Amino acid sequence: MWITLAFLSATLLGFYDTFKKHSLRDNAVIPILFLNTLFCAIIFMPLILFSATGYIGAESMWHVPLPEWHTHRYVIIKSFIVLSSWILGYYAMKQLPLTIVGPINATRPVMTIVGALLIFGEDLNAWQWAGVVLAVISFYFMSRSGRREGISFAHNRWIYFLVGAALLGAASGLYDKYLMGPVETGGLALNKMAVQGWYNVYQCILMGIVLALIWWPKRGTTTPFKWRWSILFISIFLTAADFVYFYALTDPDAMIAIVSMVRRGSVVVSFMCGALLFREKNLKSKLLDLILVLAGLTCLWIGSH
Repeated sequence: MWITLAFLSATLLGFYDTFKKHSLRDNAVIPILFLNTLFCAIIFMPLILFSATGYIGAESMWHVPLPEWHTHRYVIIKSFIVLSSWILGYYAMKQLPLTIVGPINATRPVMTIVGALLIFGEDLNAWQWAGVVLAVISFYFMSRSGRREGISFAHNRWIYFLVGAALLGAASGLYDKYLMGPVETGGLALNKMAVQGWYNVYQCILMGIVLALIWWPKRGTTTPFKWRWSILFISIFLTAADFVYFYALTDPDAMIAIVSMVRRGSVVVSFMCGALLFREKNLKSKLLDLILVLAGLTCLWIGSH
């Protein structure tokens, strides 16, 4: 059951990226990101309130516990990490083809594994090292594909934004391991619904501050904001993907490494949407890039099994 949920989460994430790309085309980034965090917070606020008042019991899968202050501090840190990743990623998504963004984002598990090697002292086996090497090779080929569209990986700031977003996303994954990992392995064993619910609320607050201080005073001199229904679907598909992901992890047989790898398979959905909906170019060379990324993920999956 948990592996089916992992594939469902990957599919939802692929459509999440697609709606994000559609929303950002010729549109203002910061208001879209604020609305995304607002809608996500609105989705969770009823669950938080009903849990606090007892209408949703502690035995329910929808229950969101009210953490103590020291727990909130850890969740706020996660909000800063995720929001920083989103800001960089949204700006990169607006400027770059989805068929380049997707494969680069799909290398996040490699960054996470390297981070686990450096931070947690985990050992990599031969399959995992093969996955890391294939990811590096795929990144080289992606840079060649990008040059055909006038995108220099070495001199394009949006590529740096995208890589920064991926690195912060990997850092968030490592931080999740610390937040929700068992105490006996050095984690905090925080409730998954508490982390997901409250970090969405804090992200909305933080993004509201960014909107008020940075975008609103200069809104007349920057790209104007246009409402599109795809903006709402960003939040719906992201929340659904994360909920299915966390629910899959509640299965005692679930393997976090495999679930994380499968979720990055969302690149297949976003790649297909980039080709079919946005009519992006150089698909043959990018398909090779995608195959190398998927091969790397497969090696990681085998090495983590």
